[in-house]
Amino acid sequence: MKRNYLIAIASFLILTLIFSSAKKDENAEQEDVISQGSKVVAVPIPSQINFAGEQVALDKFEVKERLDRELLVNSYWQSNSLLMIKRSKRAFEIIEPILAEYDVPEDFKYLAVAESGLLNVTSSAGAKGVWQFMQSTAKSYNLEVNGEVDERLHLEKSTIAACQYLKEAHTRFGSWTLAAAAYNRGPAGVERDLKKQQVGDYFDLHLNTETSRYVLRILALKTIFENQTSYGIHLKNEDYYGSITTINVVVDSSINNIAEYALQLGTNYHVLKSLNPWLKSNELTVVDKIYTIKAPLVN
Repeated sequence: MKRNYLIAIASFLILTLIFSSAKKDENAEQEDVISQGSKVVAVPIPSQINFAGEQVALDKFEVKERLDRELLVNSYWQSNSLLMIKRSKRAFEIIEPILAEYDVPEDFKYLAVAESGLLNVTSSAGAKGVWQFMQSTAKSYNLEVNGEVDERLHLEKSTIAACQYLKEAHTRFGSWTLAAAAYNRGPAGVERDLKKQQVGDYFDLHLNTETSRYVLRILALKTIFENQTSYGIHLKNEDYYGSITTINVVVDSSINNIAEYALQLGTNYHVLKSLNPWLKSNELTVVDKIYTIKAPLVN
């Protein structure tokens, strides 16, 4: 019995040493992480910022804190921010000239970033594309949406539609900031809020959470994109997704099989659909209309 007692004590001591050693290793790993400077810090808030030439009311504490929230969310969601910035070069090469052509301030390219991350996504409400148009709104701006074609996914055409929408909102409210809010809330909703609260400025409005954050999210993205290193983002030129060299193919007659058509162009179905996401099916019916399809340049 004494022998069993000694064995039990020895076993207890051995287990204690093993546990103590493991704990020291764990503590050492934690100290190593700390020694490497892993820490959470506040991000810089600009002392002043403007949107489309309009000064942002950062002297109002709640506006400043709303901006801080969006800066923090987007700075610390590093993977998402990096991907959006990487995509921006290719997308902005298309968006910026169209904004300029329609006299819409360049800052509105960041509205597209806020809407979709520059991807052809679909929202839970059914809005689609980089500019997130609902089907009814898209059709009112002459974007074709049917079983074969969805021009909400056509970057050039949807950007033109977004410019038209924003210019109408600017004419209605006399403010680009309110025009941006109307893109999210709808012009009628913004007008109701302005009248009810008897104010004339976005930064004086008491809004629902989504629209309250919306313009500040655009401002935060603008700030981060234009001051990347201040927010811990370090990209080289080669890290950006570059433009894709394509040719424009005019289509004035129906295509019965897009997969076969792609092969005739020297490419394949996957590539052609990737370059033309607005093509929804494997055929394209052409009646009294001309389409332009992007195809890869084949040497």
